[in-house]
Amino acid sequence: MSQALSGIRVLDLSNVLAGPLCAYELALLGAEVIKVEVPKTGDLARQLGADPDLNARHMGASFLAQNGGKKSITLNLKSEAGKEVLRRLVRTADVLVENFRPGVMDRLGLGYRELREFNQSLVYCAISGFGQNGPMKDAPAYDQIIQGLSGMMSVTGNEDSGPLRAGYPVADTIGGLTAAFAIAAALLRRERTGKGGIIDVAMLDSAIVSLGWVVSNHLIAGVTPRAVGNDNFTAAPSGTFRTQDGLLNIAANKQEQFEALVQAVGREDLMADARFAGRECRKRNRAELTRELETALAEKSAAEWEAALNRVGVPAGRVLTVPEALELAQIKQREFLQAFDNVPGVDRGITLVRCGFKLSGGDPAVSAPPPQLGEHTVEILHAIGYSNAEIGRLQQAGAV
Repeated sequence: MSQALSGIRVLDLSNVLAGPLCAYELALLGAEVIKVEVPKTGDLARQLGADPDLNARHMGASFLAQNGGKKSITLNLKSEAGKEVLRRLVRTADVLVENFRPGVMDRLGLGYRELREFNQSLVYCAISGFGQNGPMKDAPAYDQIIQGLSGMMSVTGNEDSGPLRAGYPVADTIGGLTAAFAIAAALLRRERTGKGGIIDVAMLDSAIVSLGWVVSNHLIAGVTPRAVGNDNFTAAPSGTFRTQDGLLNIAANKQEQFEALVQAVGREDLMADARFAGRECRKRNRAELTRELETALAEKSAAEWEAALNRVGVPAGRVLTVPEALELAQIKQREFLQAFDNVPGVDRGITLVRCGFKLSGGDPAVSAPPPQLGEHTVEILHAIGYSNAEIGRLQQAGAV
């Protein structure tokens, strides 16, 4: 069976992370994604990542991470000829994704109002830090800025170490996933009504949505959220605990899980302790309970306790490094990673992550490795009607 978005053409005009991740998720589901890049430099992410040699080749690890399966065309959108190429592409497209600051595409004459004249069914998705309106719409936004402004950092770490940023660009990631979800919904609506439309995704909005319970505890319960480190503020014992050789996350959120936990570690006496009798008592006496449990947990390794506790219905898991997580048998069994051999421009094999779900009839997969800058320019121009002579003139003029 074909993939869910087979036959959908996406124009990806975005850079770095939120927009490219959005378009990558669509590519994994079978959409044809054409990445429209600036001549000579391309997406800034091509120069970002931990491998300087790849950065110099404009194939940085940060770019490779979310551009598999795409085609690349270079266009100078400040030139009239380049704009005309984009307009022709829009006539053939279903979706356009961009993450410029609000107003940039309008000033180029390529905003939604202009482009819908060429394609009434176009789904136009604009991703920005703060949205297309409001007093902050023109402010520059990077992931860490959004993490701070959203309140994310205020609840990360503990009272001594926080506020802290998350260890990966979580706000950009959430913004990209939100955009992909919105595009899928807009395509379904278009299927029913024939109408396209514009989607306005704000990273700040998306980040606050992701805070979920933290926000509701303030809005509904009147509790000001605070940083509690590795403890789960909803229950105890629920958090990170020291063992013989490493850290173990335990989530004994229910009464029966607490009882199973203390029995498994040989501390049945804690059930009769008035300090730990009920959920609220345990939360009030969290530090004392943690000390008691860690004394018992010191008898075995984190891996041993993980297996033992899961067997009796107590959720538990080791705190792993990223390399350790990728080596989990669970990850390998689900074929979550996809490898490509001898990728052009990289000159060695690379491995990419796929979607975080499987789908009957066609699991999400990467159709091709990430493209070199402008790799498909001539192919795409031919497909939308440009002759060899016209392509030559575009190249000579610096439009492509």
